[in-house]
This record gives sequence, C-alpha cells and structure tokens, in this order.
Amino acid sequence: MLNYIILGIIQGLTEFLPVSSSGHLVIFGKLLHLGGNQVALSVVLHLGTVLSVLVFFRKELRVFLKDRKLLLLGALVVLITGLIGILGKDFFEKLFVQSKTVAIAWVFCGVILICTRNFNRPGKKSLNFKDAVLLGLTQALAIIPGVSRSGITIATLLFRQIDQSFAFTFSFLVSLPLILGATILEAKDIRLLAQADIHKLSAGFIFSFIIGLCALYLLKRVLANSKFYYFGYYCIFMAVITFIFIK
Repeated sequence: MLNYIILGIIQGLTEFLPVSSSGHLVIFGKLLHLGGNQVALSVVLHLGTVLSVLVFFRKELRVFLKDRKLLLLGALVVLITGLIGILGKDFFEKLFVQSKTVAIAWVFCGVILICTRNFNRPGKKSLNFKDAVLLGLTQALAIIPGVSRSGITIATLLFRQIDQSFAFTFSFLVSLPLILGATILEAKDIRLLAQADIHKLSAGFIFSFIIGLCALYLLKRVLANSKFYYFGYYCIFMAVITFIFIK
C-alpha cells in the first residue's frame, strides 16, 4: 500500500510540474520493485490528476467550452497528438521499461525548459492555426517517458509568444481528452490490475488527486514569478542520477 501512496504523491507532483510524471513512474517503479502492467498503473494514477485539472480549472473550462475558436484549435491539438500516440502505441510502450531512454529524454526536456528563460514576457492571449499544429506535434513528444507534457507544451506556447497565464491554462485543458483517451485504450489492463490491487490503486488515485491540486497552485506561482526554467536544471539532475544509478 505504501508504495502506491508514494507513486500517487509522485504522480500528483510530477504530472503538473514540468519534470515528467511518466519518467518518474518508470524510475520509481523499478526502485519500488512493482510488478504488473506499468502503463496501466500510470494511467490509473493519471485519472487522479485529471480530477485535479477539472477542479482547479472549473471556471476556465466553462469559458473554454463556449469559445468556438478555442474549441476547434484544441480539437486540432488533440487530434494531432492522439494520432501520433495511436500509430506509435507499441513503440512508446516499450520505452516505459528503458531507464536510459528516460535519462536522454530528461536531458532534452531540461534543455528546452532552460531555453524558456528569455521567453517570460507578456504575450498574446489567443492561438492561431500554426500555434495549434506545433503544440499538437510537441505534445506528442511527451508520450516518451522523461519528456514532460506540461513542460514541453507550455514551453512551446511561450516560444510562440503566448501569455504565460494563457499558456498555463490552455496546456492543461487540452490534456484532458488525451489522458481520458489513454485510459480507454488501456481499459482492459486497468481492469485486470484493479481486480488484484483495488485498495492500493485507490490510495494512489486519492493521493495523486490531492497532491496534483497542490502542484497546480505551485506551478501557477512559479510561472507568475518567471522561474519556470528552474525545472530544466532538475530534469538534467534526474538524467544524471538515472544514468549513474538506475539499470
């Protein structure tokens, strides 16, 4: 039970902070010697953070659903990322057991985040077609464990001169259909895992939700203080630790 609570806390923190939740789950899953389908376990914990997003962005979500332009652009982002994820499903799943691949991805993500240091000025509060296409493509990179979805998407929008607050909100709203889609794709594995470890999974779900809410508040403050790039150094640190200590 304690191991699943630990993973729930890790998921809640790392899903929203730009440090890659999937990368941490791969590494800590090895350290905690968890068996079973790690991809299915990851999706279950993601459901807790989905609930965090729905609660945290409940007001913004209502506005988003009433804006036809944002809905269409959001749908385009989800379509591009979803197609890449479905077509490359088998390839991406193999990466969830390769710790060295996670380390390389962490280095890549860290460099991208550090590069946002000079892109923290106020920007536009709307997207265009090109913004959406680029966001859909870069978000697909986050399927690779070690590449942070929030990190790569917020960074992409900052590079496109999008306002920090808007980038923060839009990044998480377009994540909802993708996480729910992944849940549907892994529904069989989740059911089998839940039959054996329902209480453990419930604990992980609850903690990922609570800690996820805290992480969202923290990330919002970090972005407002233009310290987003700090997380890049953490990603590189985790890559070094993984290269040295994780087999």
